[in-house]
Amino acid sequence: MKQSFVYILKCSDNTYYTGVSSNIEERILQHEMGFYKESYTYKRRPVELVYYAEFTNIELAIEQEKQIKKWSKAKKEALINNEFEKLPNLAKKKF
Repeated sequence: MKQSFVYILKCSDNTYYTGVSSNIEERILQHEMGFYKESYTYKRRPVELVYYAEFTNIELAIEQEKQIKKWSKAKKEALINNEFEKLPNLAKKKF
């Protein structure tokens, strides 16, 4: 089975970018080098890899990426810092 990765980059403006790739080393290098000028990270370099998770099923990796992209900054930071107990209480919307 081919490995896939969901990753989070911290950008120079202190925002986060979440992506998915089957070759994380190459993809991070592309972000760092500004390979895609239309990319979110292009004007926010340098970037730093702050989180990644490995998957053996690309569909699950894509699903996880989409979920994380909807999360608040605080929830992403809890994931990055391995504060898993905080995740359920950190919703993007306050009701």
